Amino acid sequence: MPATTSEDNRVHDVVVVGNGSLGLSLGLTLARRGLSVAVLGRPHRPGAASSAAGAMIGTFGEVTTTLLKSDYGRTKLDWAYQASKLWPEWLAELSPDSDGTDLLTADGTVVMLNAVGLPEIDTQNYKAIRSTLIEYGEKFEDIDPENIEWLDAEPTGRPLQAMFLPNEHAVNAHALLIRLEQAFLAAGGVIVPEQATCVEQSGGKVTGVALESGAVLATEQLVLAAGAASQTVLDTVPDQAARIPRLISGYGVSALVDTEDGTTPCSVIRTPNRAFACGLHVVPRGDGQVYVGATNIISPEPRETPLISDVLFLLNCANRQVRRDLGESGLRTLQVGNRPVALDGMPLLGETGLPGLFMMTGTYRDGLTLSPLLAREMTALLLGEEPAIDLGMFGPVRAPIQPLTREEVVETTVTHMLATGYESNWQVPVEWPNTIEHYLRVAYTRIADEFDPQFTPPPELLASSRIHPTLASALREYYAASHAAAQG
Repeated sequence: MPATTSEDNRVHDVVVVGNGSLGLSLGLTLARRGLSVAVLGRPHRPGAASSAAGAMIGTFGEVTTTLLKSDYGRTKLDWAYQASKLWPEWLAELSPDSDGTDLLTADGTVVMLNAVGLPEIDTQNYKAIRSTLIEYGEKFEDIDPENIEWLDAEPTGRPLQAMFLPNEHAVNAHALLIRLEQAFLAAGGVIVPEQATCVEQSGGKVTGVALESGAVLATEQLVLAAGAASQTVLDTVPDQAARIPRLISGYGVSALVDTEDGTTPCSVIRTPNRAFACGLHVVPRGDGQVYVGATNIISPEPRETPLISDVLFLLNCANRQVRRDLGESGLRTLQVGNRPVALDGMPLLGETGLPGLFMMTGTYRDGLTLSPLLAREMTALLLGEEPAIDLGMFGPVRAPIQPLTREEVVETTVTHMLATGYESNWQVPVEWPNTIEHYLRVAYTRIADEFDPQFTPPPELLASSRIHPTLASALREYYAASHAAAQG
């Protein structure tokens, strides 16, 4: 049984706030190094990202033209590639009774380019995936779209091109989290089934963390790895919170579906990333079940329940673009996840300005994929060793990272908004999209100019700031704090 706070009054070497894939992976890696570690989090993981994830652990299916435009994006790509090479051994070491392959649910990934989206996004991202595979010398195979197993899209959504990525797999996220917990406990770790509420500090350094029960766990090293929920704890250290890009939610809906005929594909079937999201994807889960995912909507606060509009959009896309009889299938479960998104869209990794307070979040869509690599590197940092990768590139206390120019941000925002319309199967006169595009460009340029003369939000945040005043206020406050810090 997991230890409770009343049973555990010792001083821990490290306390990790967050029991998702990142928090548990870090706790496990630290415990295996002989440290006393506690991992905090409610057992049902409200608002988490990991438990609702399709858990695709590839690298190249996520490549976009935007990612490749900056050193920051290239670094994230390279980290994902390094992490992908760690997964086989990582899974094999989670249990003495398994080599880890029982956690895999998909034999490779099929990336399809269909005519539903925009060529400026879908076609260009498809080409970017292919060219990056070649650049890295990674295996792939161009395939005839008519030969994609299990695919049965409606005629207007049929794929034009497709390729098979044999090394891009997926895991069962629920089973993975259970296996991580078991391995962590077996390594001597302590699981505390409560949320953290407040950072305890004295003499200008961390001394512990308060829990919702009122108990306090003593530690001199506290890691916030609770995804978007990390912000609530960080806000109890306001001088630090003001200097760190605030965490918001990339709220998403996914579904587990019992297929009508009991069949599933062998591989992941997905589109390139588009419309601010991670691409439409269907992931086999065994026993006649598939995972359908996933929407991505920027929300100032994490959500625990799905919006009906998002459910309808997701299932309609899967029904039209992947398999026409999904509409006759059984809807087993709707899942809600909250991807942790920093205000500049980049990870928050390393020590804050308060000695002993670390962050390991803001990974957006990459947290589960990166978990073996980031667990290893954060462990090295906490132990005073030299990390093998430059975590300092994404240190939490920073001015906004700006990988794109303002013009590039506005153009990307406009294009993805139009793509959302096409994927929603909008019916507008053929000449209207040009008019809509013009006025979207005018509007988003004005909004960006009003935010700050120097800093520009990432495209999805620029789009969402128009409808979420609290998000707009958070961006302005962060930009003002960054200017104040720069002026000394």
